[in-house]
Amino acid sequence: MNLAQIIESHPAGAPAVISRGRTTTYGVLREQVAGMRGGLVSLGLAPGDRLGLICGNNWYFVVSYLAALGAGLVVVPLNPSNPLPAMTRELGASSARAVVVGPKGRRGFTGIDRSELPELQHVIGCDSEVDAAIGIDDLLEAPPVRLVDRNDDDLAALMFTSGTAGAPKAAMLTHGNLRSNLEQIQAAPGRSEEPSDLTFGVLPLFHIFGLNVALGLSLYAGSSLLLVERFDPMTALESIKAHGVTIVTGPPTMWAAWASLPEAPADAFASVRIGGSGASKLPIEVAEAVSRRFGLDLAEGYGLTEASPIVTSATGTAAPVGSIGIPLPGLEVRLVDAEGGDVLIGDAGEIWVRGPNVFAGYWQDEQATRAAITEDGWLRTGDIAVVDDDGYLFVVDRAKDLIIVSGFNVYPAEVEAVLAEHPAVEAAAVVGVPHPYSGEAVKAYVVVRAGHSIEEDDVIDFCHDRLAGYKAPTKVNFVDELPEGLGGKVLRRALT
Repeated sequence: MNLAQIIESHPAGAPAVISRGRTTTYGVLREQVAGMRGGLVSLGLAPGDRLGLICGNNWYFVVSYLAALGAGLVVVPLNPSNPLPAMTRELGASSARAVVVGPKGRRGFTGIDRSELPELQHVIGCDSEVDAAIGIDDLLEAPPVRLVDRNDDDLAALMFTSGTAGAPKAAMLTHGNLRSNLEQIQAAPGRSEEPSDLTFGVLPLFHIFGLNVALGLSLYAGSSLLLVERFDPMTALESIKAHGVTIVTGPPTMWAAWASLPEAPADAFASVRIGGSGASKLPIEVAEAVSRRFGLDLAEGYGLTEASPIVTSATGTAAPVGSIGIPLPGLEVRLVDAEGGDVLIGDAGEIWVRGPNVFAGYWQDEQATRAAITEDGWLRTGDIAVVDDDGYLFVVDRAKDLIIVSGFNVYPAEVEAVLAEHPAVEAAAVVGVPHPYSGEAVKAYVVVRAGHSIEEDDVIDFCHDRLAGYKAPTKVNFVDELPEGLGGKVLRRALT
């Protein structure tokens, strides 16, 4: 079944999406998506072709995503704030034949060198500031076409992620993967959404958490989604109260911002029935502060892009604060030791996951796929957890060297590769350091090449020009040498 069918059965007059102050009903959304779908087909795009999607959290993203899926295309959601090198690299790696550039996507796309993307044939824009031969409004007026039949193992999306190890790569998520996780969430007691729910959609839609948990689940359940393009703590609280939002999920940094906001009213979340935290570890003190100030009990969950994404959830359970809850229905979870055996209760082990939501592998990277998925279908997450006597899971460690900034994965290897491109840098290493707002920040240790001189701001600006902002170092220490082990590998743990 084509995933885009999730909007087909809901009442025509029911609100689906609230974006930029306008409400789009399911009936109108179906008409818009059908027209856009016809427009994409009229361009000669065929099932399996990749479509880049460079949009913020707005109506343009929703319609383009559903239309592309319905036409059998593979959607490649990209971070609108990506600098040109990163945007070019990801569009090129996915061999995208077309790209939709929304209002929030101008910065990351304008000025891109099309000669570096020989397979990119169509640029679809929503305003005159984007060098686009095709306007999105023109596509919407095309004669509608029917949904393309898709099998469960047909690709639906390529999601760029750091994966369970190494540099960024594109995770292949199928129609079956994404739909299965929606079904699993809805089957979890206390976690399912109702048509009367309204979700606060601040999670970036280019991130799997926002794409399938916020957007996908709302559309699957027939509920409504309030899309938010920029997070401001006080404005967000005002919107939640004014609209009567019932579901709020996001990273710990979002909840920490609200908990530390002096002017936040005690009844700010009076309408909210589900408050969830994910993407990175929720500090116990943040959960306690939210409960104390607002009377809202936060439920923590665990997931990853490769699992589409939710694996466990504490929502609707008696899980203690600090626990990521229990596995969703229809999922198998093991805690495994270094020899591949199951650990005892209370002992730490790597989280392994198996189920129909586990991804199909990494795009054009068989070696990375084999490293992530066992022959019998278990996804090695790289995250370490323990389970208590009641069956509740607790994450105690995570994938080696991974840095999590505001819920986004950053692998040192990617940042170090960019630093190595600087002509004045002889060697560099990157580690994560605590940060009061983002949870962690990126810190770089740099050895300057002989005969060169460089300032800290030069290094930071160099990275910002080539990486998404959250991946760039916020602090640079210049050192004479990097600590190395006997095999010559940099000892990041020795950097402080």
